[in-house]
Amino acid sequence: MATAITQNGGSNISGFSAPVSVDKGFSRSNTPTVHTITFGDGFEQRIADGINNLPQRMGVTFNTRPKAEIDALVDFFEDLNGVTKFQMTIDKDSAGSNTSTTETIKVVCKSWNQTWDYDNFYSLSATFERVYEA
Repeated sequence: MATAITQNGGSNISGFSAPVSVDKGFSRSNTPTVHTITFGDGFEQRIADGINNLPQRMGVTFNTRPKAEIDALVDFFEDLNGVTKFQMTIDKDSAGSNTSTTETIKVVCKSWNQTWDYDNFYSLSATFERVYEA
């Protein structure tokens, strides 16, 4: 399975008959939140800030797709308004692997950019932020 997005609960996004695959090469950035205390002699102590102290952001693209697909994705993101979560299933298999390992996380999309490529083909880039909630 490719890395894809669905509505929260796993149902398909309106206008799509299957989970929407993101383009290969998406990025994930991690910036742990940590409290650090530095003492006079250069010694430091660090402690995690909270239970889920690893905020993650994923940069995804949906390049050169028919206008109807991009419009459906834009409508989906606008309906969620950067508040409501949805699911992202990440394919963690390496090339040539015979196993199927995936990770499903909850994300919100607070920013996206639509690009008009040519004719009836459009692209969309978005940043997803991982949320730690049921």
